[in-house]
Amino acid sequence: MLDRREFVAGAAGALALPGVSFADGRAEVVVRGTLPPGSPDYVYVPVEVPRGVRELRVAYAYDRPAVPAGTQGNALDIGIFDERGTGPGGPGFRGWSGGARSEFFLRADAATPGYLPGPVRAGTWHLVLGPYTVAPQGLAYTVTVGVVHGPAGATPRPVYPPRRARGRGRAWYRGDCHLHSVYSDGRRTPAEIAAAARAAGLDFINTSEHNTHAAHGAWEGLWGDDLLILTGEEVTTRTGHVVALGTDPGTFVDWRYRARDNRFARYAREIRRAGGLVVPAHPHATCVGCSWRFGFAEADAVEVWNGPWTPDDEVALADWDGTLSAGRGRWTPAMGSSDAHREPQRVGEPQTVVLADDLTREAVLDGLRAGRSYVAESSAVSLAFSAAGGRGAHAGIGERLRVARDAPVTVRLEVTGAPGCTVRFVTDQGVLHTVALPASGTGGAQWTTTPAYAAYVRAEVRHPAAAPATGLPGALAAFTNPVFLG
Repeated sequence: MLDRREFVAGAAGALALPGVSFADGRAEVVVRGTLPPGSPDYVYVPVEVPRGVRELRVAYAYDRPAVPAGTQGNALDIGIFDERGTGPGGPGFRGWSGGARSEFFLRADAATPGYLPGPVRAGTWHLVLGPYTVAPQGLAYTVTVGVVHGPAGATPRPVYPPRRARGRGRAWYRGDCHLHSVYSDGRRTPAEIAAAARAAGLDFINTSEHNTHAAHGAWEGLWGDDLLILTGEEVTTRTGHVVALGTDPGTFVDWRYRARDNRFARYAREIRRAGGLVVPAHPHATCVGCSWRFGFAEADAVEVWNGPWTPDDEVALADWDGTLSAGRGRWTPAMGSSDAHREPQRVGEPQTVVLADDLTREAVLDGLRAGRSYVAESSAVSLAFSAAGGRGAHAGIGERLRVARDAPVTVRLEVTGAPGCTVRFVTDQGVLHTVALPASGTGGAQWTTTPAYAAYVRAEVRHPAAAPATGLPGALAAFTNPVFLG
């Protein structure tokens, strides 16, 4: 027999939702409610789990009313915390599916992707509802919670990816650090992603599901001598997304804060303590909550290029370029990743190519942190970029060429795999040198300057402009991090 509890949620910031109880022995409870516009970002529904439960099941639905053009409709995310509580840092975190699933289950030996297997212990659990957007008429929802009694079973020990692959010693390695599988809102399985990564010519990938680390143990048998798999998370807040890149397997990073809450630095430190990099994702994306509002003081790198080249990426590139004049101190390297979720989105478009001492987690992260990298639209495109001064002075991507301010410096770029493209050398003054590549797409360009004239030089390889009359450049085929001069 079902227990239907009707209510309307109260004022924003003070929503008191009734709990779910199975004290009378029933196996399923239905809760209905309405969240008003301006609701808190996350609303918790207490669930009193009795003893002897083998499996917990949750299903939910919500209305999607028609709204006027330009008005946000309803979107409701969901996740769950166990009896250990909902405190900051997520001690009781057991899973999150956002808006990607309408139901999930948890038990000791298995769970829906995005959720963590483990015992369903007695105590007060909490469903977390995330009203991502709310229509003017409110968001009416129904949540059904069920329990199955029986022996708990055993929780398997997760098998995590190794920290190294065979590698080629110090070499350039290609990777895609922002990917989604069925463990969040993607459509590919981990096996399909691993196969796509190999087909794209990648040496490493980073698993980065939205607000869950449940996929960290889902890659058993998919790594190999030819593919290093890093673990991470896309920390998806209401004021920007950040990729926690290469964290220790099993690391969870909380997402329940906005820029105004002044909590991001704490979680950035947690990412670094777990061995990872802090990488703001698609900082100028236009989707609700996607653009980056936290500033870049805590960033180890920034995802300038996200998926196929778009105007958002052009803005992100220009914004990042504007920070490089301060390169004598700390600077933030640029990266690119596919953010691929499903077909026809392609794994490895684009990909970051990093100079690392070997194909290991530590070496790859060291190279990315140092900016010894460039971004290419595919494995067909390769770059070699450097600067040389007198007496054998030489510097590569991400490095500084230390010569006198008036010393001549020659920068060189070699390109393969970019037919019909143009090379541009960009400095703190803007684009100062442009060369068309041969029709084959294989060729080079060089330019001589001084540190007094150019504080840094970076290279771009561009496709022809789609609309030349506008004066806008064509889409990128590749770009490098800078070489600093002087």
